[in-house]
Amino acid sequence: MRPFTYERAASPAAAATAAARNDGTKFIAGGTNLLDLMKLEIETPTHLVDVNGLGFDKIEPTPEGGLRVGALVRNTALASDERVRRDYGLLSRALLAGASGQLRNKATTAGNLLQRTRCPYFYDTNLPCNKRTPGSGCSAIGGVTRQHAVVGSSDACIATHPSDMAIAMRALDATVETVKPDGQIRAIPMADFHRLPGDTPHIETTLQPGELITAVTLPKPVGGTHIYRKVRDRASYAFALISVGAIVQKDGSGRVAVGGVAHKPWRVEAAEAAMPKGAKAVSAGLFANAKPTHENAYKVTLVERTLASVLAEAKG
Repeated sequence: MRPFTYERAASPAAAATAAARNDGTKFIAGGTNLLDLMKLEIETPTHLVDVNGLGFDKIEPTPEGGLRVGALVRNTALASDERVRRDYGLLSRALLAGASGQLRNKATTAGNLLQRTRCPYFYDTNLPCNKRTPGSGCSAIGGVTRQHAVVGSSDACIATHPSDMAIAMRALDATVETVKPDGQIRAIPMADFHRLPGDTPHIETTLQPGELITAVTLPKPVGGTHIYRKVRDRASYAFALISVGAIVQKDGSGRVAVGGVAHKPWRVEAAEAAMPKGAKAVSAGLFANAKPTHENAYKVTLVERTLASVLAEAKG
C-alpha cells in the first residue's frame, strides 16, 4: 500500500471541497472494497477523506410516502429495517444475498453502489486493463469469459457490475442524492447513475469530481411480490453468475432487473410489458442486443430459466 494522507470531514461541503481540491482524493466509509484495492495498488489515492462523521446514517420517511436512506446506513441495518422488509422486500433480500454478515455490518449504502468490478483481469495488475489504465487494452476479451458481460459491453471492456443492492435499487426506481463541491444538490435516477463502458470503462458512474453521495431515496412502495434470486457457484460469499430481481403484480405485470450480465444493473423497461406472456418473451427483450461469448452464452438461458422460476413462485 502506498503512502497517503487522511482527514475526517467536518461537513458534507468540506468533504466535497477536499475531494475537488486534490485529484488523488477518495472518500472512505466502510472501506470494504477500497482498502482491498489499495492493498493491491489498483487504487492509489494520495488522500483519504473519512465521511463517517457526517450523520448520513438514518432511514427516514419522505413526504411522498417513500424512504430516504442515508449514504452511511450499513447494509445490515438497511436489510433489517422493518419498513424496508415490509414495503421493499426486494431490497432486503438482495442485501442479504450479498457478501457476508461481517461485511454487511461495515459496508454502506453509497459504498455498495460504488464498488468496482470483480473481473479477475482487473485484479491482476500484470495484465492490461482499460479500467485500471485507460487505453492499455482489455485482457478479458479473448480470455476466460465465463463470468463476464453478455450485453451492454464494448470493445474496451466486458466486465460486470458486482452489486446485489444496485439491482434492487434499479428495479425500485431509486434516486441517488448528492452534493457537489460548490454546494449544489443533485438527484440522479438509478437508471442514469451507472454508465456503460463505451470507450471509457474507467469512468463508471455519472458522478462529477468531488461529488459526494448523501442518500438514496426510494419512491412510494409499489406493492406486489418481491423476489430476488441469485445464481452463483457456491451458496454464500460469492458474486452472481446471474441474478434476477423482480416485482410481480397480481395481474402478471411487473418489473425486472438483472445482475451479472452487464457493466451496470440491467433493466429494459420495454421488455417488462411482456411479463404476462412469460419469461421467454421478457428475456428476448432484455437480451435483444446481447453479444455473448461461447463461454458465457449460458447466462442468457440461465436468466430466462431463473425468471421463469421467479414468475412461477410469484404466482404461487
